[in-house]
Amino acid sequence: MSAALEPIVGRYVSFDIAGRRCRVYFEEAGEGIPLVCLHTAGADGRQYRHMMCDPDITSRYRVIALDLPWHGKSYPPEGWQDEEYRLSTDLYVETVMAFCRALALVRPALIGCSIGGRIVLQLAHLHSRDFRALIGVEAADHQAPWYDTSWLHRGDVHGGEVCAALVSGLVAPQSPAVHRHETLWQYMQGGPGVFRGDLHFYRVDSDLRGRLDGIRTDLCPLYLLTGEYDFSCTPEDTLRTAASIPGAQVTIMRELGHFPMSENPEQFRGYVLPVLDAIARQ
Repeated sequence: MSAALEPIVGRYVSFDIAGRRCRVYFEEAGEGIPLVCLHTAGADGRQYRHMMCDPDITSRYRVIALDLPWHGKSYPPEGWQDEEYRLSTDLYVETVMAFCRALALVRPALIGCSIGGRIVLQLAHLHSRDFRALIGVEAADHQAPWYDTSWLHRGDVHGGEVCAALVSGLVAPQSPAVHRHETLWQYMQGGPGVFRGDLHFYRVDSDLRGRLDGIRTDLCPLYLLTGEYDFSCTPEDTLRTAASIPGAQVTIMRELGHFPMSENPEQFRGYVLPVLDAIARQ
């Protein structure tokens, strides 16, 4: 059996986020339109590895998946040991914009899932002119919490296993076992308290209901893709959100859950490729 060398290249970039120096890891593959990829809460950029290995995407797009600070191979900022990690809306927006500036990306496209999908809406609201297009996967302006975050950082509980158990039901039943377990493995590897810190943003600091007026989809197309099996961000949540954004384009994806790009990449491919085709034609 011959070795299979993937086209993905990983690098670090150091830059300031909200006045603090951060060393951020990212992976990329392909050439063309920059496509920045934002992972889900408590995970990292590996969720996009299938897109980075798809020549139908990388022949036209420079796919760039970063690990947010505190996640994956990225480091927390200096002094992290003296604070509790809590992601906020303002910090998340600043992180994305600072990363794009650090790599000198000019009007990139951007795709984000879950918390990444939520911040896509805020980016559309505040920074439409800075992006070629925005894709919110499992995105809505608000969801009622269905989980107890007190279990996510306790000395008597294995944090990684609890994180994976919490999200396991969000994977669609049709997702292949190999991709299901790969997705859950990423959740088992998160740093202590990181998933809970992300969910602070998701459940406490990012209620965007009534705050998304003025989004210019004529300047920056907005695509919303949600899996039919997602009970965290339900199709109804996404449809309700889209109804308040003139020009937003919504697709409810069959046989997919909350992590479509990693839980069932082949099924997701059938939905994301037409969106990428449309963006490339702009």
